[in-house]
Order: sequence, then structure tokens, then C-alpha cells
Amino acid sequence: MSLLSGVSSFFGLDIGTTAVRLVQLRNTGQTKTLLKYAYVPIDVKLSQGDSKATQGQLAQVIAKLVAEAGVDTKNVAVGLASNRVFTTLADVDRLPMNELGKSIMLQADSLIPTPPAETKIDWALIGDSPKDKNKVEILLSSIPNKYVEDRMDMIESIGLNVIAFEPDSLALARSMTQSGGAETQLVLDVGQFATDLIIIMNGLPRLARSIPTGIDAIVRSAQQNLNVDDKQAQQFVFKFGANKEKLEGQVYQAIIGTLDILMGEVDKSIKFFQTRYPDAKIDKVIVTGGASTIPELPLHIANKFALNVEIGNAWRNVAFAADRQNELLGVSNQFGVAVGLAERDV
Repeated sequence: MSLLSGVSSFFGLDIGTTAVRLVQLRNTGQTKTLLKYAYVPIDVKLSQGDSKATQGQLAQVIAKLVAEAGVDTKNVAVGLASNRVFTTLADVDRLPMNELGKSIMLQADSLIPTPPAETKIDWALIGDSPKDKNKVEILLSSIPNKYVEDRMDMIESIGLNVIAFEPDSLALARSMTQSGGAETQLVLDVGQFATDLIIIMNGLPRLARSIPTGIDAIVRSAQQNLNVDDKQAQQFVFKFGANKEKLEGQVYQAIIGTLDILMGEVDKSIKFFQTRYPDAKIDKVIVTGGASTIPELPLHIANKFALNVEIGNAWRNVAFAADRQNELLGVSNQFGVAVGLAERDV
């Protein structure tokens, strides 16, 4: 949802569940160079709260972060949490572009779950429908007006200028994959309370969904099954993870049920994708987010689906000084959305 064109300088802002992150890049032709990046941890109640007081507190956290990072522009592209956004593929009649938009809006009632009059709708033409030669395929996103308007009011209250809103999943697809790449890739961003899943084919997202299982559920299963407190459970999960050998496999056994729930949802998504695109084959899985550092989790995914798995690198399309490589790779799994927002061609 782009609101302004012709903007030369802006930064990406990811208001996550447990942290706020920002990234500013300098666009020099084909290369985007890192200018600024910063983050600040936040309480979950702050990120999830909708009250005016909570939004005011969050605004001040963002204002302080922007000031301390030394960002030199007021223009910002803002991520929208995937669990707030409805995203779907749809086949619609093949029409001239000026008529296509009107036709989609007339069909909106049957395409989205919320009343069109109370919803912001955005769409992108992907190409020919894989199911009907007389139709074209579109990627459609919708989000309740109130959520977007409240978020805009909150961000503009500290003097920033929102130039675009974009679903987190689309930003992730941009940062985690190579522009124009021909591979079909599944991006799995395992966050605190949910996992974003995006399948990208020919450089375009073909499936995006939010699965309500994340780090919190994995840690909770370890806590309950090992009868330890939350802090110990986190330590066990991030030290031993899905390793069947360490601690006689006790941690693995404690969390495997939750991992299986997550893998089951991934499997459903892959099957749905392959039903729609029977000739397509997923080439690899890219794992990012906080859970990407859980030992043996990427290997577990690779074995489960017989696919190549790699750890995502949010900075893969970004130029930066060589001596910053270790520093940036150390936080890469947390910056996929913010980088993707900063990489937008506004």
C-alpha cells in the first residue's frame, strides 16, 4: 500500500512482537548500501496493545530509537504484522488494467473476510492463471481500516511521514531471496508467537500465511514436559534444541510435539501450493527469525521435507563494510522485515 511516489530517502520500520527495528539504506543504482540500523527490545504488552495510552508509549519508544540511530529522513515504510493481514491468490477475469481494478473491488466481498467498506485492499497482478486460460492471477492483501489508521496516527504523532505500509511477509520475501531469482523458495520466519510462511516462485510471492506457533509454544512445551521454569526451558531449547543425542534426547522429546504441529502446517502449505502449481517444485527452504538458532531445527526441517535448508541472511542484497560482517550476521535473523521494507522501490 504505497501512499507517495518519488521519495528518494526513507527507512524501514518493523514494529515486532518483542522489539522495534529500523534500517536505512542508500540506493546507488543496482546497489543498496547500509546507512543505519538499530533496534530496541519492547514488552509484548506494548506491541500488542491497542489502547491510546499504549500506542502513545510505543510512539515514544520509536521516536527515541529513530533519534538515537541518527536517521536523517522523516519518511518511513512500515511493516504490517502478518496475523493482521489477509493475503490470498485469486483468479479474476482477464481485463485491461484500468478495468481490472474496478472489477476486483466489485468482487471484494467474495475475496476477503472483512467488509470492503471497512478495509484497505491492495493487489498485484502476477500473470496468467494456472487454472483457467481466460483468467489472470492476482495477489490480494486486505487489512481493517482501523488498524492501519491507528498505526498511521501513532507514527505521524512523532513527526514521521508514512510513505508505505507493507505486509511483513512481502518484506521478508524481498530481503531473503535474490531479486529476479528463478528458484522456488519457501521462507519460514519463526518468531515469538507465530511463524510467517511465504513461498516465492519466479521472484513473486505465491503463498503467504501466518501459523500461530512460534518460539513461545516451543519453550512452553519444554517447560511443561521437563517440569522446569520458563528461564530454564529457554536455556534448554536454545542450547540443545532438536538434538536427539544431547541430554539423552530429553529436550528433543519435550518439544517434538510442538515442532510436529508446526511442520504439519508447513506440509499443508506445501501441498496447497503444489495443488495450485502442479509443475512447480520447491527448491529450498530459508529459515529465519529467533528460532532459526535452535540447534538442529534446520536439519529437522531438511529431513522432514527432503529439501535443502539454509539459514536466511537479511543482508544478502545489501552492501556494507567488510569489517561489519560478523556484527551484521549476528543479528541477521532479527532484521528480515526491516531490511525488506528498506529495500522497497517506492
